Amino acid sequence: MINIRAAAALFHFVHDPARHTALAKKRTYNGKQGQMVLLFSVMSIALTIMVPSTQASAKPKSFTLWQLPEQTHSQMMSYAIRTAGGKLIVIDGGTEGDADYLRKFIVEQGGHVDVWFFTHPHSDHVGAPIEILKDPKGITVDKIYASNLKVSEVQKYEPSSAHTQAEIDAVVKETNRRMIELTLGAKLIIDGVHFDILGIKNPEIHANYINNSSIVMRVWDAEKSVIFLGDLGPEGGSKLLAGPYGKKLKSDYCQMAHHGQSGVRGDVYQAIQPKYCLWTTPKWLWENDQGGGYDTGPWTTMETRKWADELQVKRNYATWKDGLVKID
Repeated sequence: MINIRAAAALFHFVHDPARHTALAKKRTYNGKQGQMVLLFSVMSIALTIMVPSTQASAKPKSFTLWQLPEQTHSQMMSYAIRTAGGKLIVIDGGTEGDADYLRKFIVEQGGHVDVWFFTHPHSDHVGAPIEILKDPKGITVDKIYASNLKVSEVQKYEPSSAHTQAEIDAVVKETNRRMIELTLGAKLIIDGVHFDILGIKNPEIHANYINNSSIVMRVWDAEKSVIFLGDLGPEGGSKLLAGPYGKKLKSDYCQMAHHGQSGVRGDVYQAIQPKYCLWTTPKWLWENDQGGGYDTGPWTTMETRKWADELQVKRNYATWKDGLVKID
């Protein structure tokens, strides 16, 4: 706090030649040079008191978003949000091979996760959080939100991935946690940041069963907005557009569905109208290269990249080339 009286006294001293001249005679300063040194010293002290520091850290105007990069050859998805008030929210987290990197990141942010969102039960999204929940190593987690599928139904329509939903159910039970079920249209506000749930599981869509049950979530405040599509496929995207929130998708940032290939169709991205695209995409997938060279693979990444170009997005943030991305 500024001491006005002290500052006024110092300025009175500076503007009183008799005082600093008399004081100069008592010092060993030589003539005018000594008086000038004393004068500037006093003025510096006065200005230090009068002028508040501009380096004091002000509270951020908006939330900070991180896109975490893959630590293995596999595709994955991992995001974190820090609210202006310091709360940490994590979305998915990646594969089991990404667990150590994610753990280190969370510890660097204080070691506490206020809210964890699981978009859907695939190991490239929730393998890391499952490992951390099994062995926290000091990390604490308050709430976990998801739109859970029944293991019996996953076994019927996508048996190769039933073990992941079973693992989630088991770790929740073993650690005495409660998974909070998301509902369509839910509006969560965490420390001033809005989390609007625009899509949840779609068990009636049997094709691409788990991906099409990804939650769709729009995160926003007064400064920016981000929409997360998880791994939503074409069928889930069509349902999203035709549903009650199809006209409420527009966002500044868009997480590209299913790592940027074979996800929602171009009409969903047109409805979102993103300024920036977020790609959790390794290089081989970005270049559609299964080993035979550029754009010789079976994936549709090039088509999605074309859609982004047509939307004239300002920048594509891709994990393979940008590493850890921080957006304030």
